[in-house]
Amino acid sequence: MGTHSSLPEPELLPPGQEFGAPPRPVRRRPQWAVSPATYVLVGINCLVFLAMTGRGVSIGNPNAEQLLTWGADNAGAVLLGGQWWRIVTAMFVHVGLLHLATNMWCLWNLGLLAEPLLGSAGVLAVYILTGAAGNLLSTFVNWVGFHGQGNPGMIAYGPVGAGASGAVFGIAGALIVLLKSNRLPVPPLELKKLRKSVIYFAAINLVIGFSISVGTRVIGSGLSIDNMAHLGGFSSGLLFAMPLVPRLGSPRKLFVTRLRIAVGMVVGVLGLFGFFLAQLPG
Repeated sequence: MGTHSSLPEPELLPPGQEFGAPPRPVRRRPQWAVSPATYVLVGINCLVFLAMTGRGVSIGNPNAEQLLTWGADNAGAVLLGGQWWRIVTAMFVHVGLLHLATNMWCLWNLGLLAEPLLGSAGVLAVYILTGAAGNLLSTFVNWVGFHGQGNPGMIAYGPVGAGASGAVFGIAGALIVLLKSNRLPVPPLELKKLRKSVIYFAAINLVIGFSISVGTRVIGSGLSIDNMAHLGGFSSGLLFAMPLVPRLGSPRKLFVTRLRIAVGMVVGVLGLFGFFLAQLPG
């Protein structure tokens, strides 16, 4: 019959810490180090706005020409002028300080929630790709609705589009899919609450956007909301996340493989849609 020692197991100490020494405090990484992509995106948007105002653009109500100079989207400029880079640059340009502040608040909150699930590369990818999807859909709808109505001598057709909101809706769409995963090491009730809050955010803001647009058309003046950018960003965010697994709770190799599939799939869809748009003029 064996015997069992009653001696306690030796305590393991961190390297370099002596017995009897006070425990070293655990250093928590700053939030920007945990979610660097979110802070980088917010920083770029703010820097672009500061550069705009520093060069004389109105801080509260910039005009269409000023926005176009800084890379805003416009159907005529893209489809007639071949300025396809606007599909990307427009998501970093904002129509005044209030527009910037509201978009950055949403981007910061959703980005901090999304980055642990998507990784930094995933957040950057979903921002750029879904923002581009929203701007492409907006370009298409504006071209169909305003083609031939531009002022003589002007390249502009339809309204000028700018802002990060399409990409913000894209992140929301991706979160709605990923927060349903059973791989996440989070209590199901908490996941359900988080997912509901993101769904409510997307639904309420889509309804508000379309309501404002209807009111503007009835009254004949007011705010102009780019609902197609919101809808395109949100839909592509759902599509982006469909083949994806969350970074938390999944093997790294599986996550990286699925992320590449998601990026390739959305890039393919955007490429086909862009090719279709390029055939429209003439």
